[in-house]
Amino acid sequence: MNTRVLLRERPVGAIEPEKTFEVVRAPMDAHQLLEGDVLVRTLFLSLDPAMRGWLDDKPSYLPPVKIGAVMRGGSMGVVVESKNAAFAAGDLVDAQGTGGWQQYFVDRKARNLLKLDPGTDLLAAMGPLGMTGLTAYFGLLEVGKPRAGETIVVSGAAGATGSVVGQIGKIMGCRVVGMAGTDEKCRWLTEELGFDGAINYRTAGGAAGLDKALREHCPKGVDVYFDNVGGDILDAVLLRLRMRARVVLCGAISQYNSEAVAGPKNYLTLLTKRATMAGFIVFDYLARYAEARAQLQAWLDNGKLKFKVDVIDGLENAPQGLLKLFTGANKGKLAVQCAPLPSKL
Repeated sequence: MNTRVLLRERPVGAIEPEKTFEVVRAPMDAHQLLEGDVLVRTLFLSLDPAMRGWLDDKPSYLPPVKIGAVMRGGSMGVVVESKNAAFAAGDLVDAQGTGGWQQYFVDRKARNLLKLDPGTDLLAAMGPLGMTGLTAYFGLLEVGKPRAGETIVVSGAAGATGSVVGQIGKIMGCRVVGMAGTDEKCRWLTEELGFDGAINYRTAGGAAGLDKALREHCPKGVDVYFDNVGGDILDAVLLRLRMRARVVLCGAISQYNSEAVAGPKNYLTLLTKRATMAGFIVFDYLARYAEARAQLQAWLDNGKLKFKVDVIDGLENAPQGLLKLFTGANKGKLAVQCAPLPSKL
């Protein structure tokens, strides 16, 4: 039997799991593997804010998921059967976004599979060593270009990307202030991840409160702002930019469910402070993934980088689990475990 999660209809505003998605259980399609093909069983799925954008029928850096198609998503799995000399049954693989929300899938000619070393920590591979970690690495170091002694502010700081951004900022010798939605998350940032300060944006007291908190935590202003949320928080930080600051546009989760996206009102600060605001997509750095993973692994090994994964049990619970990203219920990386781990792991 194969369980698959299909896109039933495009959401307008917030995702309604039972309307947006359809869970289908049926016998696996007869899969006569051709030469070069690999059959994979999904072990873990990655849940990411970008998925909301993939559901809309509009141009983006990837085409929208089609109605009736398996939901797109990154995954880690184990090879069940192989007719490809590079893979054997039992091998761990990264499907690199092609497996999607389904229990089993065939990768034709194994074009999209990355073989993982035996004993790989799959949760680390999905978190700091996966797309969110790579996004943090390239977004901060290549776009933000932090220098020792500067002040970095990170929104969505308790999420998979933001938590890694802040820690890399500390490794680079910067002062780092995170923004999160609960006091518990703020304590996690400062007490466990080493952030210099944290602001609970939900209890700050609106625009005036955010401005006051930023003045207190960043008395010299903000040199690098890593934006994961957009909206009012982006506007608040723009007012506190220092001369020649850099704003890194990674995401805008506060706007993904809005029918009318709100742009920044305080963008003229970019002019007066001679600052820059630039967007990026991690796929732009594909040729350098190995370099980034090696450095991230080194930081994990020496204890400079920590991570947390919030694991949801069961593929059928992925649609409901996706909502946790938009309610702020998760801390760190959000993933779905679709099957028990092989005993040899």
